[in-house]
Amino acid sequence: MNAETDLPPSAALLGASAHASTEFGERVRVSIDRSGYVPPSLPDGVVYATSIDDVVNAMKLASRYNVPVVPRGAGTGLAAGSSARAGEVVLELSGMNKILHIDPVEQLAVVQPGVLNAEVNAAAATHGLFYAPDPASTAICSIGGNVATNAGGMWCAKYGVTRESVLSLRVVLPDGRLVVTGRGTIKGVTGYDLNALMIGSEGTLGIVVEATLRLRPAPIQTATVAAYFPDVAAAALAASAIVAARLQPSVLELMDGPTLEAVDSAKGTNHRSKGGAFLLAQTDGYGAFLEQDVLIQTIEPFATHIEKAADAETAAALISARRDAIPSLERLGRVSIGDIGVPRNRLADVFAGLEDISRRTGTRIFSVAHAADGNLHPMIVVEPEESITEGPAKVALGEMFHLAQRLGGTLTGEHGVGLLKRDWLQEELGDVSLELQHAIRKVFDPQGILNPGKAI
Repeated sequence: MNAETDLPPSAALLGASAHASTEFGERVRVSIDRSGYVPPSLPDGVVYATSIDDVVNAMKLASRYNVPVVPRGAGTGLAAGSSARAGEVVLELSGMNKILHIDPVEQLAVVQPGVLNAEVNAAAATHGLFYAPDPASTAICSIGGNVATNAGGMWCAKYGVTRESVLSLRVVLPDGRLVVTGRGTIKGVTGYDLNALMIGSEGTLGIVVEATLRLRPAPIQTATVAAYFPDVAAAALAASAIVAARLQPSVLELMDGPTLEAVDSAKGTNHRSKGGAFLLAQTDGYGAFLEQDVLIQTIEPFATHIEKAADAETAAALISARRDAIPSLERLGRVSIGDIGVPRNRLADVFAGLEDISRRTGTRIFSVAHAADGNLHPMIVVEPEESITEGPAKVALGEMFHLAQRLGGTLTGEHGVGLLKRDWLQEELGDVSLELQHAIRKVFDPQGILNPGKAI
């Protein structure tokens, strides 16, 4: 508290900001994301940024008065990385939502952090281009959040995650200084790679206020196939066989039976009646249909039913089934979404392990996977009033991590650590790596005011 005014330090930041709110409803809204985590208290207020100057000024004030700041975009994070509590001020960037420039010759876009992922693709499509990272939440997630978590998505099977598609960033540091990382060229190795360091840092090193994104030519053609299997183990073996056959589909998504049932119930579809698991594959480019034929031959020994999409409308409906998974589960209760990764040849083992965890902990687990890179999203669904940070749900989350670790995998593939996964961080990183990372964070943020308690 300030001895002269008896006001919290955050009052100076909120009072000096042109666009700020301490209204109860807004504080509730910005305190949570889509992770299911509910913080124990509400943040002191929210500052709405609409320009780089807004962010610079806010961080200068935060640094001066030692105010913890939580950056926030669309609020679609799944690890409580943008959740906020008492004593903190949320800096909301969703109002910085302009596509500043698209260069169809150099195949790049310059955007503000609040631009939605799908909006970038819609703009790029008018030039025959596309932006490759496409999370399932593409219609509602922002580029700033994608950068913060190094988000992936369905197309990452062939085109990589966010880090492979961000050429340069403009970043406001915790003390209000502005720095540019990366460059506008495809190649460049001058100095340390601060661009890569920022991507996936979960808003703990700086606040992204502008991003130069790499676009790619839209595929000349795309072939889509849906395959159904007697159970998820058979589907996982088929996915591993595709990888072993050295095929490179642009999309390879797997859904287990319980998730199919949830989607059917929410959307009126009939996927579960066709099998106990579902594998969606797309191949693209000039050889899309030739590669599709080889892919079908590879998975036929495992599948009970295979369908080729006859047209773009059918293909879009199949893609929608995968994107509808999380919204469909949210109708059943509070959802905690896991994000483990394993070697691709261990997919069948990890699904078997998840079924065992569900039985032993008494939790409901629904699983989908980016099968081409071994990134699974086991989703725990509890009753709306139940906690995901204690009891069976917390036990199951820990068991998932230990399962991935035993199989040579990782705690998180693309959602980040946030608050929810810090308990298991040391086990994966080890003491030396964690010590180095804390030291790096202190270089950028010696006061510890930017997204405190998150990531590491």
